[in-house]
Amino acid sequence: MAEVKLYGAWTSPFNGRVIWALKLKGIPFEFVQEDLRNKSALLLQYNPIHKKIPVLVHGGKPVCESMVILEYIEETWPQNPLLPTDPYDRAQARFWVKFVEDKGFAIRNFLLTTGQEQEKAMKDLMEILETAEQQGLGGKKFFLGDKVGIVDIAFGSIFYWLEVVQDVLGVRLYEPHKFPGLHSWIENFKKEPVIQENLPTYDELSAAFKAVRLQILASA
Repeated sequence: MAEVKLYGAWTSPFNGRVIWALKLKGIPFEFVQEDLRNKSALLLQYNPIHKKIPVLVHGGKPVCESMVILEYIEETWPQNPLLPTDPYDRAQARFWVKFVEDKGFAIRNFLLTTGQEQEKAMKDLMEILETAEQQGLGGKKFFLGDKVGIVDIAFGSIFYWLEVVQDVLGVRLYEPHKFPGLHSWIENFKKEPVIQENLPTYDELSAAFKAVRLQILASA
C-alpha cells in the first residue's frame, strides 16, 4: 500500500471526518499535526489554493477538502463501505452531505465571530439541527440505517464540536429535550468503538476553544 499521510489539526471537526473514515476502513496512516498559525511549507505546497487542512497525501499525491477526501477514500478502499450500494440511497446520502456542507462552517463562525456574524452562524446551526431532527433521521439509529456511514461522519463532526463550543460561549442551541432524535443519534454515534477511540476529549477541546475565544475577544 502506498504511504498515506494526513495533514491536519486535532481541534478541527473537518480533520475528525477524515480520521474516522480512515479508521473505519482500517487504513494505516501517519498524522501530521499542523500549526495553523504557522503552516508548514508542505501543507502550502499540497494545498496551494485554499492553504487549509485537512489534506490527505496518498503515494505523494494530495487530496484536499474533507468530504472530497472521504469520497476519495471510499473509491480507493472499497472495504467497509461508507456509502450504500443502492443508487437511490447513495443519492440521498450525497444530498445530506451537501446540506451539511453548505452550512458546516457555521460551527467555526459560531466560535470565531461576534455580533451579526455570530448571529448568522447560530441561525445556520439551528437550521441544521431542526432539519436533521425533522427530516433526516426518521427514527433510524444512524442516518442511513444501522451502521455509521458518510452522512453520520459529516453530521458528527458538527454536533460533537457544537456540544463543546456552545458550553464555551454559554449559548445553548442543542438541547436533548428539544431534539430527542438527534440526541439518541449522537449518543449512538459516540459509542461506536472507532468513533469513541478517535474523539478529542471534551476537556481538551474546551481548553483549546476557550483560548481561541479569549484571543478573539481581545482583538475585537
